[in-house]
Amino acid sequence: MRENLHRFFRAARGAGVRISPSESIDAMRAVSEIGFADREILRDTFLLTLAKNSDDKRALGECFDLFFKPPEISAPPAQDNDNEAGESGETQDGQAPAGGAASAPSSGLSPMSQMLLSQDQNGIAAAIANAASAAELTEIRYFTQRGIFSSRILNELGIAQLRDDLDALNAANPAEADRLAAGIEALRENVRETVSQALLLYGREESENLRNDILRNAPMSQLDQRQVQQMRVLIRQIARRLRERYSKPRKRQRRGHLDVRRTIRRNAAWGGVPFLTTWKRRHRDKPKIIAICDVSGSVARVSDFFLLLIYSLHEVVSDVRSFAFSSHLIEVSDILENEDADKAMKEIMTQVGFGSSDYGKSFEDFEKLALRAVTPQTTVIVLGDARTNNLDPRADILKRVSERCKRLVWLNPEGRMVWGWGDSQMPRYATFCSVVRQCATAKQLERAITDIVASYQ
Repeated sequence: MRENLHRFFRAARGAGVRISPSESIDAMRAVSEIGFADREILRDTFLLTLAKNSDDKRALGECFDLFFKPPEISAPPAQDNDNEAGESGETQDGQAPAGGAASAPSSGLSPMSQMLLSQDQNGIAAAIANAASAAELTEIRYFTQRGIFSSRILNELGIAQLRDDLDALNAANPAEADRLAAGIEALRENVRETVSQALLLYGREESENLRNDILRNAPMSQLDQRQVQQMRVLIRQIARRLRERYSKPRKRQRRGHLDVRRTIRRNAAWGGVPFLTTWKRRHRDKPKIIAICDVSGSVARVSDFFLLLIYSLHEVVSDVRSFAFSSHLIEVSDILENEDADKAMKEIMTQVGFGSSDYGKSFEDFEKLALRAVTPQTTVIVLGDARTNNLDPRADILKRVSERCKRLVWLNPEGRMVWGWGDSQMPRYATFCSVVRQCATAKQLERAITDIVASYQ
């Protein structure tokens, strides 16, 4: 029982359900009380002990149905040269009668051959399960391994002996040889189905990690529609990691480190026994971030991802003001704080998205709206391609922002090779920035945002 539960927990984690060791122990204790007899009660037990939200319940339910799905052993097709069902020992639906055999197999054959000829589905299912366990099928991770594990299972089932039996029957009993050949082909198909089911259970996590790794390093501006949806999921995962890592201050960081000298002096009256402790406290600035995001047509393919990351900043940092612009600039802090991510992005793009970018006019708007809010504790983040459509870039405003803030960070989705070409004013703007980074991929974007938030920890 314990081994099966461990396999199920691993499959559930691969399906995206986060299961801690304590939660798995609770689930095992609950299962030891109710047993495996009633599958519906067992399913509800896992949902109650392991699922934390509706997404977990859905993923866990699908994983349970797949993991505890009884094996469906397909029988070989009926042979054309068979007589009527009564003569062949089969029922009208092509299945062997309960407790009997399709026909008496020849003696001297291997047990597996006899099960295939008699269509002993229970015996075949048990043999495939034992062979899969011996072949360590739970270690399958990638779809390219399907052929390897299928061969391993067939070898454990004795496929070489089955071929020898088939050759012997071809010479002695051609009709029975045809039935055995059909049974071997059905066996191969059943093994392929078993391997495919195991891949869905145990290979999902590795396949998703591989896909995410490819997406993390893919240029966001070159994704097709299917990959855009996958990238949205990946950006949400990045935001969740940021939230989990930085939203709660660590106790050690609040308390600081032990000040040994002052502790000894303070406890001189007790002979140096440290009844009273003194801690070194390092001053940390309270996080204060202002994000300015370009949502014009030239960066429309990546602006959604920028907005998703800005949305996550509102969940991680308490003091964040966000602005979006194309031909003019507006504050979107209230939208990001009061709406869910998808609705907020749609509303922002409806108000200012897909226009022709005017950095000069947008910086003028920012100067009027929020320049006074920029302090020496503020990190200002600009997300955009710095393409001004040959309009006045107003770099002087950016210079004033740089002089007032703690750091000015510019994240550009374009490659460095094109900075300064055409209407790009990136080299001019970079003069006043503390940090300038290319953020063409999700990996680069995550690293940049993580460094910004971590600087306040």
